[in-house]
Amino acid sequence: MLIIIIGVVVAVLVIGGGAAAWFLTRSHGDEEEGGGAPAARKEAPKVAPTFLPMENMVVNLADPGGDRFAQIGITLELEDAKTAEQVKLYLPTIRSGILMLVSQRTSAELLVREGKEKLAADIRREVSRPLGYSVPTERERARVAEAEQDGDAEDRPARKRTERNPVLRVLFSNFIIQ
Repeated sequence: MLIIIIGVVVAVLVIGGGAAAWFLTRSHGDEEEGGGAPAARKEAPKVAPTFLPMENMVVNLADPGGDRFAQIGITLELEDAKTAEQVKLYLPTIRSGILMLVSQRTSAELLVREGKEKLAADIRREVSRPLGYSVPTERERARVAEAEQDGDAEDRPARKRTERNPVLRVLFSNFIIQ
């Protein structure tokens, strides 16, 4: 009688252990395949961005009479230090392009927030160009959005690279108009 009881207990333990192992490995496999909860998914580790300050620039503005100028300090927020090194290689070209962009603006444009945001977007495009990335203009973004609504994908502008642009933002550290 004792042998039968021990045999039943061992059988129950083996079956219970097998079932527990099956449930644990099944739920672990779901998480790896992306079927788990969103909080359980592994995300790419976040890396702190690199900031590259540029020298202040003094630029004549396109106001009538030509007596207004702007002093602008720019800091670039870049994805990593490798990108910062690449930007440094093209810095003379980038500075020249930024000076040309700012000199086309009037003080009235640059005094409002929207004008500064548009200038920052244009500067980001100017910095991204030598690195091989293209940033669409507002007009191109509007055209793409319109094409997506119409279901026409052929009007989309061609992109030079499909990866994420490493030039994250353009920050103004100094902005004086006189």
